[in-house]
Amino acid sequence: MKTENAFYHLTRDSVIAQNTIFNLIGRGIPLVAALFSMPLLISGLGTERFGILAIAWMFIGYFNLFDFGIGLALTKLVAEKLGSRREAEISSISWTSLLLIAILGIFGGLIFALISPWVVYNLLKIPTWLQPETLKTFYLLACTIPFVISTSALRGLLIAYQRFGFINVFRSTLGILTYISPLFILPFYKNLVPVVSVLALLRLLTWLSYLLFCLKTVPGLRTSLKVKKKFIRPLLGFGSWIALNNIIDPFLVYFDRFMIGALLSMTAVAYYVTPYEVVTKLLIISGSLSMVLFPAFATTFCQNTHRTVDLYDKSIRFIFLILFPVILITISLSQQALSLWLGNDFAINSFNVLQWLAFAVFLNSFAYIPSILLQSLGRPDIPTKLHIIELPIYLIILWVMIHILNITGASIAWTIRVFLDMLILFIFAKKKLPDSVLLAQKKILIFSISLLVLLIAMIPFTITGKIVFLILVFNAYFLIAWFMILLPKERNYLLNKMKNISLKLRFI
Repeated sequence: MKTENAFYHLTRDSVIAQNTIFNLIGRGIPLVAALFSMPLLISGLGTERFGILAIAWMFIGYFNLFDFGIGLALTKLVAEKLGSRREAEISSISWTSLLLIAILGIFGGLIFALISPWVVYNLLKIPTWLQPETLKTFYLLACTIPFVISTSALRGLLIAYQRFGFINVFRSTLGILTYISPLFILPFYKNLVPVVSVLALLRLLTWLSYLLFCLKTVPGLRTSLKVKKKFIRPLLGFGSWIALNNIIDPFLVYFDRFMIGALLSMTAVAYYVTPYEVVTKLLIISGSLSMVLFPAFATTFCQNTHRTVDLYDKSIRFIFLILFPVILITISLSQQALSLWLGNDFAINSFNVLQWLAFAVFLNSFAYIPSILLQSLGRPDIPTKLHIIELPIYLIILWVMIHILNITGASIAWTIRVFLDMLILFIFAKKKLPDSVLLAQKKILIFSISLLVLLIAMIPFTITGKIVFLILVFNAYFLIAWFMILLPKERNYLLNKMKNISLKLRFI
């Protein structure tokens, strides 16, 4: 009974919603800290040292590639054990994962330490007087690799148990301290070594905190320290596809700016990257939700596929209801918003880019859900193979479109790629969940009309025309959302909530 209660608790709608909010907060707060601290760090460290610190932050972020996807594989296997009520095996799976990831971490740290002299003296254009300091900094970073990637495995275990409250308290705290802590060193040292030493200490303390909380969450870890050979193959088999996908994704995400720089100019890169960096932040909504759905899908599919279908359908509807109005306003008022923020010259060069990228973000947000579903059901190879096939096709389209339409062409190429990606992922997901109603005729019609409306929003109306257009579309949106997208029980829930709020306001 205890296991059954745990199963239903981990996959309740309220738990999914709460943990998604935790993820949004955990990802959003460090962004605020970064905006605050960066000007102070540039002023205190100087441009050269800050550039190296930025590279250090990048390396710390990408160290997780060394975990070979084992963190996510651990999440999947533990979630399946919870769903099939075989919790006794969780301890062995966890310790096997931690051993594998420790070996990979030590190996990765040694490789990074060995190539550091070449990176410092040959690859990066670092001033001669700063090279010894930078080399010491990189050696420090190499020492942190085993702890950084071990943390990803410990986090994977906690994700399976839906402990997102703890995860995001530590994520936001670590994110804030990563940007803020160097500010406390600057009054005493203008040197990167003590700054990065503090960052390394933060990573060690984070690893220790995760370990202690895992021991508390899964008491069996303290009593059973077994490593079992039979779990190595499924961990590495699943994780290898995730690792390969993590290698390919940066090319799909970042190669457009390199090609713009090579074919056009660095000014064109600035006009392209600025709207890109702003609008793609909206992907944290789908990213936060998909992180919660991964263990929920894996857990429910073992015991109750109808619940998996329910979560899948609700997630897509949630993304549509939240993102459509935001994307519509972004596309409609892109030129006005950019002009207000960065000036008229920037707006004229970038507003078309912002419109197409916003449209692409809308499409890409939906793709997260079938992708994470396929991964959670043991098919991480499908999204990875799809990206491998997409990469050369995308690069050709990107090259052609930049030649034809400059940076607007690059944004259209990215839109074409994410549209095809989304479409194919939904088709594969439908095969896994044939009971899903998402590809029903009515749902496809609503989605198609929404895409057409967003394309119409790109037409350069006068500001009065845009306002009239937005009013008409929002009236239609609320009617369609209420009567065609929300289910009767969801409408009743919202009505009861509004009634309670109204009663409270009367008493005030």
